[in-house]
Amino acid sequence: MIKKTVFTGLILCGLMGGAMAQTGKSDPKAKVVLDNVSKKFKSLKTVIANFVLKIEGANNSVTDSKKGSVYVKGAKYKVVMGEQEIISDNKTSWTYAKDVNEVTINNVDQNNQGMTPAKIFTNFYDKDFLYKLNGETTEKGKVLQNIELTPTDKSKPYFKVLIDVDKKTQTLARMKVFEKNGNRYTYEISSFQPNGAVTDDMFTFDAKKHPGVEVVDLR
Repeated sequence: MIKKTVFTGLILCGLMGGAMAQTGKSDPKAKVVLDNVSKKFKSLKTVIANFVLKIEGANNSVTDSKKGSVYVKGAKYKVVMGEQEIISDNKTSWTYAKDVNEVTINNVDQNNQGMTPAKIFTNFYDKDFLYKLNGETTEKGKVLQNIELTPTDKSKPYFKVLIDVDKKTQTLARMKVFEKNGNRYTYEISSFQPNGAVTDDMFTFDAKKHPGVEVVDLR
């Protein structure tokens, strides 16, 4: 099972290197791109996105891929990926393992600096990362703006995040996370639906709908 921290401790969603990290300054051109992504996301009431997560182990020891979906409304989110669901109403979080019918419940730490699906699309970068624009590439007719980020906190388990932004739609197209242990996680956004049909009950876990579920309450 993919660790919850892959999505909430990121990530999702980064770092940088070289002279930029040494000077402690970020690239203003990259900030313009990231600010546009954040502005676009904040203008939306909801977001539904499908993605493919590719996992590569150190020295290509392990390669796997999983499809998933994420639903976001404000700070609330739900991630569905394989046999796992991660749900948060911004007060309580539930991690449900379908294969063993078990749900783990935690309080949401509002002071936690970890990444969440909601943060991935917003201005998570300003306080926690340095960033620079590495140019543009074209894939399948789309112009992607390539941004490299490095965490200002060097104790993070990852040392670099590469982000590709769709220049036309100003939305996230891809994110690749490089961990210090050699593992790499690539999130490829396969579809992005703005203002999709999302209801508040999606962001809570109803045990009654899961007969026999084992509840591990860590609150």
